Amino acid sequence: MKKFSAFIFYMCVVLGLSAAFYAADSFSLIPKKTYTAADFGIDTYKSANDGDCDGTEDQTDILCSAQSYVALRPKYKSKYYEGGYPDDEYGVCTDVIGAAMKGAGYDLMKLVNSDILSAQPEYGIEKPDKNIDFRRVPNLNVYFSRHALSLTTDINDIKAWQGGDIVVFPHHIGIVSDKRNRHGVTYIIHNAGRPMYEEDVIDQYQVIGHYRITKPLDSKKIADCANKD
Repeated sequence: MKKFSAFIFYMCVVLGLSAAFYAADSFSLIPKKTYTAADFGIDTYKSANDGDCDGTEDQTDILCSAQSYVALRPKYKSKYYEGGYPDDEYGVCTDVIGAAMKGAGYDLMKLVNSDILSAQPEYGIEKPDKNIDFRRVPNLNVYFSRHALSLTTDINDIKAWQGGDIVVFPHHIGIVSDKRNRHGVTYIIHNAGRPMYEEDVIDQYQVIGHYRITKPLDSKKIADCANKD
């Protein structure tokens, strides 16, 4: 009986440790070695555009702005904001995109609202609301499909993925990280209410959209930048 009880205790300990390890690994709490595009002989993409005229091209600006935003560790909570953009410690997945684009000089709230008004049937929106429309995943998928370069959704085609790209899932969205796992698959920068914000979890989702900003999204702003030179 004692041997049986000891065996049960041992198995409980093993199962408990296994569950704890699985949970920690699932939430990216266990440090892993990360790689870069250069480790796989992949050239880092640089945009020809600089939307905010700050001397840093768009692709890098989008990536760094996303990383800077999640470094603030926004708490996951869906709220409506009169000014559109969150002005407190909360946010959702789409706010990572909004912050990343804003850091590169693009006001996604205005851009998406303008596009909805010009092509409302494409979005299937009966009553546009600029304060929230740009914070909905389906709307962003439509917007980027219309105004960005559409790329492969195959995450194993590692040469086609670059830090600063935008990746869309059925009910989620994120920015592609410049970090990669040992297979060359990119991490994603996102807010999913998890402990970590930059994670090797893209394979846990179904990718339905992969986009890259390769042309100016705000021609007036670009023209203003040119006039400053």
